[in-house]
Amino acid sequence: MGTSPFRLGWFGNLTAPEWRDGWSTDDATGWTDGRFYVQMVQAMERAGFDFMMLEDSVMVPDIYAGTAELELKHAIYAPKLDPVPVVAMLAYATAHIGIVSTASTTFYPPYLLARAFSTLDHVTRGRVGWNVVTSSEDRAAQNFGMDTIGAHDRRYDVAAEFLEVVRKLWDSWAPDAVTADAATGYYADHTKVAPIHHTGEFFSVRGPLNTPRSPQGRPVICQAGSSPKGRDFAAAHADMLLCIPNGLDGMKAYRDDIRRRAEGVGRDPDEIKVFFVVEPVIGRTDDHAREKFEEYLSHGQRNYEFQMCNFAATMEIDFSVLDPDLPIPDDVTTNGHQGQFAIWKETFGGRPIREAAAQMRIGSIELVGSPSTVADLMEEAMARVGGDGFMFLSQPPSRSYLADITEGLCPELARRGLIRSGFRHATFRENLRSF
Repeated sequence: MGTSPFRLGWFGNLTAPEWRDGWSTDDATGWTDGRFYVQMVQAMERAGFDFMMLEDSVMVPDIYAGTAELELKHAIYAPKLDPVPVVAMLAYATAHIGIVSTASTTFYPPYLLARAFSTLDHVTRGRVGWNVVTSSEDRAAQNFGMDTIGAHDRRYDVAAEFLEVVRKLWDSWAPDAVTADAATGYYADHTKVAPIHHTGEFFSVRGPLNTPRSPQGRPVICQAGSSPKGRDFAAAHADMLLCIPNGLDGMKAYRDDIRRRAEGVGRDPDEIKVFFVVEPVIGRTDDHAREKFEEYLSHGQRNYEFQMCNFAATMEIDFSVLDPDLPIPDDVTTNGHQGQFAIWKETFGGRPIREAAAQMRIGSIELVGSPSTVADLMEEAMARVGGDGFMFLSQPPSRSYLADITEGLCPELARRGLIRSGFRHATFRENLRSF
């Protein structure tokens, strides 16, 4: 087909791996030492992935039916580890792959975040990324002395100034500020380290950062905006995006829209890489893969509970008060992930909530088949959409699913020259923009 190479990322969270399949029982309780995820990221690097992205939230949700019972039953958003310190562990175990950590502009002070990610960029030798989120949950806000989370568009206003502050802090050390000159006795040139004196609507920060300029200067910026406000923010600031538009037409429309918005603010659209979230089901044959997919769908009640907890946590909508045998009412709204809620409603397609949620897998397109069949579908999708790559999702993560991807699908993609065969640059950003 002549499709240009594309990139692969992995969307995951530092939570309990799959414990119900009977194959990974030791991981069910031992995952908190991080070694499960070390082995995951090592397998991804060998297989040709560009990065591993670590999602995060700072709450134990109890919106659905007013209790955390189902949330903790399925271990969806809790328990989990803080991804920021784990980045260093994953980087030390690898050599090239990028590692992206989520952190919220609503709960971090800009100075602490700028310092933490500058430090991570140093210790990873330029391989860290920051997934910028504004957070969307009242339950998270209540862990930081707030009664409710801010209004959706207002959170993006705060995030825009937050990005302005942290960039000033990252630039507060000139690239050549450190001289370590034995002859003069100066380690750093004070004329090249300057306060930022930022005073804005939301933040007042003197600076400078007390961490020297890092290998990338700033981490790779990741974002997931799908609402109009979120898309504007991503087009202005992001190096990469994750998104879940519905179908090939939706994927192409989303990428084209982001590129138009980027041009509108004076950016080169090729600097922004768009990754579409998918959940491939891989089998030895197409029939085997379809059997695995049907087995998943057979767990209707479990899948329904899982999706209800997922929706309740991210949208803060208590679906337990809605009739599950009717579609989502038109008057149901959210202050959470608005663009994603609209996509979910479209995916439900007017079907009853129970039926749609029980059969739902998160992803822009359905990828079910043998490695050859799924590679065909991915190649066709990129040819239609124009790029830039896919982000694989696994909730919960499992060794068997990882093997399906890294040992089944990726070798087929590599054989066709569709994914990277090595890393030609030192930093995450350089590798991300290398094709």
